[in-house]
Amino acid sequence: MVAKTFQGLEDVLAEELRQLGAVNVEPGRRMVSFEGDLAMLYKANMCCRTALRILKPIYKFTASDPDALYEMIKEFDWTGVLSLDKTFCIDTVSNSEEFTHSRYVTYRVKDAIVDFFRDRMGPDCRPKVRVTDADVMINVHIAGERVTVSLDSSGESLHKRGYRVAQTEAPINEVLAAGIILKSGWRGDCPLVDPMCGSGTFLIEAALIAAGINPGVYRRKFAFESWRDFDAELFDSIYNDDSSERTFAHKIYGADISPKAVAIATENIKSAGVSRYIDLQVRPLQQWTEAPEEDTPGVIITNPPYGERISSEDMDGLYSMIGSKLKHVFGGYHAWIIGYREEYFRKIGLAPSFKMPIFNGALECELREYIMFAGDYRSFRREGGSIRTEAARPEKYSPRRTSDREWREDARRQGLSVGKPNRKDRESGRFGKGRDFGGNREFGKKRDFGGKDRDRDSRKPFESKSQESENPLATRRNENALKMVIGREPSLPKSSDGTLMRPRRGWKKK
Repeated sequence: MVAKTFQGLEDVLAEELRQLGAVNVEPGRRMVSFEGDLAMLYKANMCCRTALRILKPIYKFTASDPDALYEMIKEFDWTGVLSLDKTFCIDTVSNSEEFTHSRYVTYRVKDAIVDFFRDRMGPDCRPKVRVTDADVMINVHIAGERVTVSLDSSGESLHKRGYRVAQTEAPINEVLAAGIILKSGWRGDCPLVDPMCGSGTFLIEAALIAAGINPGVYRRKFAFESWRDFDAELFDSIYNDDSSERTFAHKIYGADISPKAVAIATENIKSAGVSRYIDLQVRPLQQWTEAPEEDTPGVIITNPPYGERISSEDMDGLYSMIGSKLKHVFGGYHAWIIGYREEYFRKIGLAPSFKMPIFNGALECELREYIMFAGDYRSFRREGGSIRTEAARPEKYSPRRTSDREWREDARRQGLSVGKPNRKDRESGRFGKGRDFGGNREFGKKRDFGGKDRDRDSRKPFESKSQESENPLATRRNENALKMVIGREPSLPKSSDGTLMRPRRGWKKK
């Protein structure tokens, strides 16, 4: 099977799958491949907090053009997957010079499936296509000439948990929020604070992690429930298994300057049934004068405005205030902040212990950790502390690169015939570049199986190495850098004969 995720969360998802009992877990690029039985398929959908969808590959072959693709799809026995009373839809991901239009590929695959049933059962016998809420969702992935056909067992993206009843402007994705929390190492053993909580996604995902509540319990339906081999009794036992739930001894603290955002977060928290774990209030950042009264320092995880869809009148002042509050209020805490602009991160005025590029929607952001030690830095180091802590760094891994021989043998095990791979096949990975895809039970009851424009500013962060330079003038037309040097007279050393270099033309000493 294949679990899709966001880039940067592959190692977290791999660990989740291992803990569920998956075998042969191999992280890749925005995906993790693994093996398991039918129960593992159900658990992956129910329990994985960082998976976007779970795919089950059923057919692999090579095709050099759309006609060859049509013929190979038509040769597959679709009666084991579809029947005339079922609807289906097709999602195509193509990374190939031979198949440049994914929509055309979708049409050819659809025609081949329909013709398969017409040839065997009559011209009027065919399953119907439904774009949304189809009974069977088919995923077609093409890398070069390699084609992998999979069944999408999830249906709607798994980030749509089902508890969200309202949202603020630009809410963070639930899978991304859960991934950041797990990346931080927080598992409910200390308090967690989000002082700019918005619609409450970090708060709710943290409560689910701390209490051991599976994120899938809120879902109304998974796509595998419409499969012909769906085992309702097996899924019922997995769905209602609460053995992972546990007691949470601390508290999750959330606040926001906007009363409307806090009202929305309150509704979402009630919908998720985790109100008892969360302390929520309307509170501007400047009113945080002391940390929560708990026995142990905790973790701060927040997603401040980027100046894109959500902005502040004084963005520089906001990020400067974040740094000030971290230093003077949250001593002993570890702070994890996701941001978009390098110039705003600089306003925090603190050295990060960990940095990782990560996408938030279409924005290429960065996740940073700041360790807020109590007292002065020398005492902190004397006690064995370190800002550059290796414990904060994610485990490194090498994405799986499947050789031609392995891929061909995998296809032959399914009784398929594959052609000779070309050079592009040998250079590509097994699954190539994927695509990031982007609802309520009554809490506590068992389930019944009876029936706004983006800012067009070109100064994007982390776009080049020059923008990460310590030299503020290394970035072309960097207005912030110019502000730093305008009005400052250069200090020049005396030459060997005691004379000074003449001042710049037009320089007016203030």
